[in-house]
Amino acid sequence: MVLCHQQKMVAEHRRSWDKEGVFFNYLHYLPLLEQKPGALDHARPLADLNLPACFDTLHRQLVLEQQKQGDATREFIRVLRLLEDHSMASLKQAVQKALCIRAHSRDAVAQFLIPAPPWRHSTFLLDGRPHLRRVTVSKPDISAYQILLSKGGQL
Repeated sequence: MVLCHQQKMVAEHRRSWDKEGVFFNYLHYLPLLEQKPGALDHARPLADLNLPACFDTLHRQLVLEQQKQGDATREFIRVLRLLEDHSMASLKQAVQKALCIRAHSRDAVAQFLIPAPPWRHSTFLLDGRPHLRRVTVSKPDISAYQILLSKGGQL
C-alpha cells in the first residue's frame, strides 16, 4: 500500500491480508513519541524492536542525569530518531562510543555518526598568494619564561 500527499509518496507499507493483521514501521512513530515520551514503554510499534543492550544502558544513564520528568526519555527518543538516517549497526557503535566517554546525549551520539575525513599530510603552498611572500614573522622571545624557573619567580 502506498500513501501519498499532494502527489508525493510519503509512505509505503506491506498490506496484511490476514485477519487483524497489523504492520508497524517504528520510524513513523518516533516523532510522535518525542512529543509524548510517556508512551514509549507502551508503544506497540516498538514492541518488536530488539535494541542492543547499550541502548538500555544509555537510557538508564539519561534517567539518572535528567533535570525534570520526561527529559531523559525524550532525549533517548531523539537518539532513536537517528535510525531515520543511519543503520542500527552504525548507531549501536556510536552509542557504545558515547557511553565510553560518558557523553549521554543525542548530539554526542550523532558526532560518532559523522564520517571522519581521512587525515593526510599537507603543505601550505604560497602559489597564487604573492601577497603572503612579504609577510615575516619574528621569532618568539622566550627569555621571560626563565623567571618562572627561578625560585618563586613571577612575570
